[in-house]
Amino acid sequence: MNTLVGRRTRLLAATTATAALVLVAAGCSSSDSGSGKTTVKGVHLAKGGQLTTCTHLPYPPFQSEIDGKVQGFDVSLIDLVAKDLGVKQAILDTPFENFKTGAFLNSGECDLAAAGMTITDERKKNVDFSDPYFEATQAVLVDKKSGVDSLADVKAKGKKLGAQAQTTGEDYVKAKGYDPISFESSDAVLNGLRTGQVQAVVIDYPVVQGWLKDKANADKFQVVDNLKTGEQYGFTVKKGNTALRDAINKAIKQAKADGTYKKIYEQWIGPYNASVASPAAS
Repeated sequence: MNTLVGRRTRLLAATTATAALVLVAAGCSSSDSGSGKTTVKGVHLAKGGQLTTCTHLPYPPFQSEIDGKVQGFDVSLIDLVAKDLGVKQAILDTPFENFKTGAFLNSGECDLAAAGMTITDERKKNVDFSDPYFEATQAVLVDKKSGVDSLADVKAKGKKLGAQAQTTGEDYVKAKGYDPISFESSDAVLNGLRTGQVQAVVIDYPVVQGWLKDKANADKFQVVDNLKTGEQYGFTVKKGNTALRDAINKAIKQAKADGTYKKIYEQWIGPYNASVASPAAS
């Protein structure tokens, strides 16, 4: 899988009108609203007055820039954590490879990572995961003119397969003997399909759901396989950061109990099915 070399990291902050992308959660901010580390309700924060979230844009419907603002399912859930802490959420766009190593967590640049990330034993070696907050399957999306009716068809008919680099979808098809073309982002995956670089792609099903809401995409592409890989998403914190992990778990649990999770799910993902949408805590 290609390393995401040279991707520029950028802090999405409201320092100018065009960069007004800090997501401010409701509620009071911490007493230390200036720069420098601070502690809020027992949680150490990388920067005073804010909960800094590492992500990788774009990855709709979990996080993407919409009308000059970063929004999505993950963003809305972490806003709840920030609200409980009485601070705002700020988002730092970083290479996806960072999430496997926990580099930006270890360096103190971010407090947590939220990137539609599957919980795996390999990743647990470098970061601590929250309770699972989302069940995910992999979808195989194809051009309707490709003649591909399944993942097996891709190989049988000599078609080109695409996947997002550094993802479990890519890992899954590689383990099945495929040699997918790697794309840096979900947008690049879709563009590869649109331009004919590939005739099929494998990527998280909720991402495909978002794409197919666009009539132009729905007219041209279709899902031909849904691969149940047993994946669950989790948010990550630095190894040993139990205070923040517990704060995230508390917010997720409360959101599920009071209906907020369901509301956020229906806003960003689609019709809510509790048996698959809302996994129990591990």
